[in-house]
Amino acid sequence: MNFNIVNSDVNILLIEPYFTGSHKQWAEGFAKHSRHDVRLLTMKGQFWKWRMHGGAVTLAREFNALNWRPDLILTTDMLDVTTFMALTQSKSHGIPIAIYFHENQISYPWSPNDRDIQKNRDSHYGFINYASTLAADTIFFNSDFHMESYLGELPKFLRHFPDHRELDSVDIIREKSRILHLGMDLQKFDIHKTSHKKDPLILWNHRWEYDKNPESFFSVLNKVQEQGFKFDLAVLGENFSQYPDIFIDAHKTFETEIVQWGYTESFPDYAKWLWMADILPVTSKQEFFGGSVMEAMYCDTWPILPKRLTYPELLPPNQHLQHLYLNENDLYEKLIWAIQNIDQVRSTHFQPIAKPFDWESMAPMYDNAMEQV
Repeated sequence: MNFNIVNSDVNILLIEPYFTGSHKQWAEGFAKHSRHDVRLLTMKGQFWKWRMHGGAVTLAREFNALNWRPDLILTTDMLDVTTFMALTQSKSHGIPIAIYFHENQISYPWSPNDRDIQKNRDSHYGFINYASTLAADTIFFNSDFHMESYLGELPKFLRHFPDHRELDSVDIIREKSRILHLGMDLQKFDIHKTSHKKDPLILWNHRWEYDKNPESFFSVLNKVQEQGFKFDLAVLGENFSQYPDIFIDAHKTFETEIVQWGYTESFPDYAKWLWMADILPVTSKQEFFGGSVMEAMYCDTWPILPKRLTYPELLPPNQHLQHLYLNENDLYEKLIWAIQNIDQVRSTHFQPIAKPFDWESMAPMYDNAMEQV
């Protein structure tokens, strides 16, 4: 989306209740690359449900203690904006508030094993998002798919309630909604570029969670393995204390193919594996942007992505036929083709697709968007 340029400096307070992973990288990246004065007010990135419930209380107290008044408050979908505003009204009055949605709890697919699903409590987190978007001045979504999926699910969500469903509020929220793709620090990968291994290297660089659909990923790899195709496997990404059992099984199934297993604490190591990787088959059930995919594409890894979610939006139309699959069998066939044509795969560059999301390009867009709020 294009924003008109306004030449004025803005004091921005960026509030992030869940300061870890991609949320942390995004917040620090904007603060570093913005021409404005961006200061961070954060909480440790853990206990995400409690952050959505209670984070606003703690952050309101800390905000009230600041001896600095921002021109704009920018927060994320993890903050209960209504509670924050109520507890800071004497100090925040007159300051516009914008929300950046990395994800949302209305159109996000919950794990069937989540205890809040089993106790029918999952709607509360969606309601925090809903009330926050009503209260905010502007809502930024990290992709068009994200915005449309959220706004599309809102009427269904509100119809769950017994009366006074306020369906007209969806139009009010839509009028305040904008698309602002994720800004990323991609150029930091440049100095870690390295060469490929002998066998094709297949990459997983996502969180070890239900919504990334590891069952389908490893199922397809198992078929490839059974057909006798040689490949190496690097499974990266954050693996929390609890993760799907399929990873335990896969560690045994692909024992001879695995060259890296588990989270890499060191960024140089992570970057090295992305540059060495050849093929990125993605099986996610949900993706509102796809930061890990964009990182791999910046390192020229060949993507094989679902023809749904945000991926058709992020790939040029002339790449759709070769890189977007319709079903698991289509993914299998595209993966086999990539293995058999590894020289062509390794000589194809995807960095030009990913580079526009680097902060070098995105920071001016963010700055202008914040000025307009």
